[in-house]
Amino acid sequence: MTQQNLFLGIDCGTQGTKAIVLDAGNGKVLGLGAAAHSLISGANGRREQHTQEWLDAFTEATHRALQQAGVDGQDILGIGVSGQQHGLVLLDDSGQVLRPAKLWCDTETAPENERLLEHLGGESGSLERLGVAIAPGYTVSKLLWTREQHPDIFARIAHILLPHDYLNYWLTGRAVAEYGDASGTGYFNVRNRQWDVDLLKHIDPSGRLEAALPTLIEADQRVGTILPAIAERLGINPNAIVASGGGDNMMGAIGTGNIAPGVITMSLGSSGTVYAFADQPKVSPQASVATFCSSSGGWLPLICTMNLTNATGVIRELFDLDLAAFNTLVEQAPIGADGVSMLPFLNGERVPALPHATGSLHGLTMTNLTRANLCRAVVEGTTFGLRYGLDLLRQTGLQSQSIRLIGGGSKSPVWRQMVADIMNTEVICTEQSEAAALGAAIQAAWCQSGESLASLCDKCVSVDPASLTLPVAASVSAYQQAYERYQQHVATL
Repeated sequence: MTQQNLFLGIDCGTQGTKAIVLDAGNGKVLGLGAAAHSLISGANGRREQHTQEWLDAFTEATHRALQQAGVDGQDILGIGVSGQQHGLVLLDDSGQVLRPAKLWCDTETAPENERLLEHLGGESGSLERLGVAIAPGYTVSKLLWTREQHPDIFARIAHILLPHDYLNYWLTGRAVAEYGDASGTGYFNVRNRQWDVDLLKHIDPSGRLEAALPTLIEADQRVGTILPAIAERLGINPNAIVASGGGDNMMGAIGTGNIAPGVITMSLGSSGTVYAFADQPKVSPQASVATFCSSSGGWLPLICTMNLTNATGVIRELFDLDLAAFNTLVEQAPIGADGVSMLPFLNGERVPALPHATGSLHGLTMTNLTRANLCRAVVEGTTFGLRYGLDLLRQTGLQSQSIRLIGGGSKSPVWRQMVADIMNTEVICTEQSEAAALGAAIQAAWCQSGESLASLCDKCVSVDPASLTLPVAASVSAYQQAYERYQQHVATL
């Protein structure tokens, strides 16, 4: 019997928390667990969560994963935490949470973001100074909003943390941050990897925010050891180390083996993301490319589209179709959907940069207005948005030999073929679809064992050979025509 090297990976997302038990000795995932969160929503764009729900879900998901793995929690050597990026958690000097966490998808602070962007000299000024163009979801506008809307709470701030930083604080009692997740705050310079203290002083000249910043640590450093009471609550080893962790995209990169140039990770979730590893901070002049730091010692240029399976889901509901029936209809329609084009900007859009856009249908005639063409048009439209983003990434010099596909949409063979043809690149899925939780567990093994990240990824990240999808030449050129039509429609907005 070989000695097990057990690590716990946690991914705290918007909809829920996932936990994974990984044996880093043989690279096998032994157990998975999940628990849901609820959202506080307002018509004004408010999207918040009670942090207590994260702690409860963390506990429940961990218990379920350990139970499914059939292992003793006392054998867990380390924990890594992946968290939704850009969220804001405020603590007072006794470590108590001051108000619900404002999330990445919160747009209530759009006016504050606009004023901060103006102060920075617009998107180009923000890119020049920080290496990213701040957007309404970023953390920085949430701080200005808190100061103006809740001065009483603002006066009590002792720690400003991101969601994954807060979970690390709960686990260890230490307030630290790492470069990858810090990149999405809007008060961090991605080129020199330092906090932009002057921007925080602009929000509050007293220096309160500067004093509340967590200490930055490297991605392979540990935050500390788990607190005894929390170890007991989770049912795990009180000597387990807590790794630096990171943002969900950074951990997803590790969990798809995207830690060297050449691999691109594409996530087909409710929103779409495309990112790749870079060893230099080549900041794109395009504001929609976020040149974040990676959690593997490099950079992670990334684009995010707002509309993906949320848009395909609306069409499915409209026609009352289950997933299988929807995919069948998509397959029945020809490439280009007989001339039907859909711009699926139901949420506004980030890439292409059209925040106030709405969805639209183009090219309808008496003969092409069919369910099959509409189903196909929505999948093509969302995938063209990803192609638009991939082109922006390729302009910064990124090479792509292969695309690693994750997220719910990756399970559809029709969609995989479409991605391969539209991107003209081979596509393959990873065995483990919970890439962020896996990445967090791999990172914990990296921090605990000192084994190289590359050798851990080689062992723990496996691709599913049955999902390998190659572009078909005839389809590539047919899609190119449909994509050019999409670009023409976008240009008129």
